[in-house]
Amino acid sequence: MPTVFTSLEDDEFNRLFREFRYTVFRLESRQHYRVSYEKDEFARFLTGESRGEFPGISGWISGTVEPARRAGKYMHRVHIVEEPLSDYVRFECAWAYEHTVPAGEHVRIIPVEKGLWPDDLPQREYWLFDSEVLVAMNYGDDGTFHSAEIVEDADEIVLANRWRDAAVLKSVPYQEFAERYDALFVEQK
Repeated sequence: MPTVFTSLEDDEFNRLFREFRYTVFRLESRQHYRVSYEKDEFARFLTGESRGEFPGISGWISGTVEPARRAGKYMHRVHIVEEPLSDYVRFECAWAYEHTVPAGEHVRIIPVEKGLWPDDLPQREYWLFDSEVLVAMNYGDDGTFHSAEIVEDADEIVLANRWRDAAVLKSVPYQEFAERYDALFVEQK
């Protein structure tokens, strides 16, 4: 029976981020996530408030990204984003990626026109640890997190590695993408 995590705060799930040896990769395909640790911040972003303290991202940086970087580990993600950008993607760029990238997380973006998804990439979400531990991320249509599940099928793991490679090849570094949207990502003062 596969291991299923029903909370992003599950100790066993978070252990994967502490104990990976070399690389961790995330494929993101959603245009909106509804997770509790950023609800208040997203609401503030929508009203034009300044970023201020963002505990969810601060904890991610200090507890995961920076220790991995210091240990010589490589953390990267590719987010496939539809244009025009959703409010949530603008928020994620301005209030998360603008801070996680300088901390050492390698973020890449695949911009696509709405309705024109890349043929060789899924509209699925996953984490891939050391190219061998695959965790499928399951969300509802509204972006609510449902569960994360360790996938043990070898063919699925190989496929996730192929998707990772294709996504990296098709993507641009976050900073290059962000230059196109400076006005949308500038923090309100």
